[in-house]
Amino acid sequence: MLRENLQNALKEAMKNHDMTTVSAVRLIIAGQKEKDVTARGAGKECATDAELLSMMQGMIKQRNESIKIYKEGGRPELAAKEQSEIEVIERFLPKQLSEEETKAAISAVISKTGAAGMKDMGKVMAELKSGYAGQIDMGKASGLIKSMLS
Repeated sequence: MLRENLQNALKEAMKNHDMTTVSAVRLIIAGQKEKDVTARGAGKECATDAELLSMMQGMIKQRNESIKIYKEGGRPELAAKEQSEIEVIERFLPKQLSEEETKAAISAVISKTGAAGMKDMGKVMAELKSGYAGQIDMGKASGLIKSMLS
């Protein structure tokens, strides 16, 4: 479904001469193809939607870091370009969970996995990545998990 949405968005953006969307969607599709090649090397047919959503979260994180650097360097036009790419990428991600919803999801995963301490953090993170890909910022979730497990 995600792959179909990307292709349709690319066609629509090309028809409308929306070059910002065209370039951002092409970057996503290129990342998708890279993930597919990696998946084939691991014996799978193609990357899962969860892997693609995780990749797009990473793209957003990279752009946020670039925005910070561009603003510090006095390049607001480049920061604005990065921000517009973030907005395009976010259209393909599921709704982000609020902090309260994230805490509830983490608590549920901790109960489900029977995690008792910091040594079980990897199990909890893996379960969150598979069940909530694209919906939770894993960097923030990591801090919440640490505080809940310690």
